[in-house]
Amino acid sequence: MEKKKLGKIECASFGYGGYQDACLGLDVTLKMQGSGCGDFIGFWAKSIIDCSENCEWTEKDRDKHMSDMTYKVDELLSQAKVKRVRDLVGKPVEIVLDGNTLKSWRILEEVL
Repeated sequence: MEKKKLGKIECASFGYGGYQDACLGLDVTLKMQGSGCGDFIGFWAKSIIDCSENCEWTEKDRDKHMSDMTYKVDELLSQAKVKRVRDLVGKPVEIVLDGNTLKSWRILEEVL
């Protein structure tokens, strides 16, 4: 069952993270009353993971994911009215959970 909770961004950084720190992207910790969760928006880092014939994705897929991630970061910065990822900390968010699983989150632009 989906439920919405209000919270804040507790930590926001850009760099290596995700699965075994082998991805490049935005790492966000979301805090809500009594709990918290994290989200990573990114893809396999080119400097760490080579695209081989055994991969289920291509360099073109990586380019698309990296492009999408960059646009998402741009969107979040704009919505939060900040210029740097570190300035996302403290911004209010709406968090959508399905049970204990993070489904989505958004900046609460209407209260900024």
